[in-house]
Amino acid sequence: MNPLRRILVIAASAALLATGATAATATTDTHPTPKPTIVLVHGAFADGSSWNEVTKKLQRDGYQVVVPANPLRGVASDTSYLTGVLAGIPGPKVLVGHSYGGAIITQLASTPDIKALVYVGAFVPQAGETLGELNAKYPGSEIGPDTTNLITYPGGADLVMRPEAFRTVFADDLPRREQSLLGASQRPVAASVFTEKIAKSAPAALPKYAIVPTRDRAIAPAGELWMAQRAGAKIVKVEGASHLVMISEPTPVTKLIEKAATTR
Repeated sequence: MNPLRRILVIAASAALLATGATAATATTDTHPTPKPTIVLVHGAFADGSSWNEVTKKLQRDGYQVVVPANPLRGVASDTSYLTGVLAGIPGPKVLVGHSYGGAIITQLASTPDIKALVYVGAFVPQAGETLGELNAKYPGSEIGPDTTNLITYPGGADLVMRPEAFRTVFADDLPRREQSLLGASQRPVAASVFTEKIAKSAPAALPKYAIVPTRDRAIAPAGELWMAQRAGAKIVKVEGASHLVMISEPTPVTKLIEKAATTR
């Protein structure tokens, strides 16, 4: 064989082998970690639609999202129901709780495959506490007899926000039409959720994140900040945002959830 031709053949063979090795390495080494499922738990006086804007953003970014109906019948009861929901979701999960939903994700934190907790304008309780005690710890919450109505029925009692109070306590940074719609479609919560003792604290080693809306009138921002700091959460304040911060300011909420989802 012509020496020059032989050199070219050897060079071409070497290049082909190198390309194959590179491809094999890429095939072997590139195993992207699957994104966790994001479970969004709504709070009292609300339903899953309060997560609509955040859900859209998360789905656009490639996340599987589950927004279960929180029964709002009591901490233990709601935890039991949502434990069953989580059992049907395979793989790693990030739990996100708004308001009362923060108490529920705290109780669910020890279930298998939980990657992180995200609290959004939420309670971050510990074992033995009640939400009523926590909400009274700092001034600023306007939930009380002057802003709620009591619905009694055989076997129980529910609380519902008065329509005019819902606008200011929950949603004073939203357009009035949206305030009225949300107030009209709110779901009552069992009054007992504020006096029922929390059974468990979240594991200390589990990563935690918190959004604190600074104009929250349902849970005092100072109380949210104190609870989040006590839990060792990474905190983001959203200046001027109301209790329904995931509706009025979905972008920072989504960003924090995605940060939690990429925690290793």
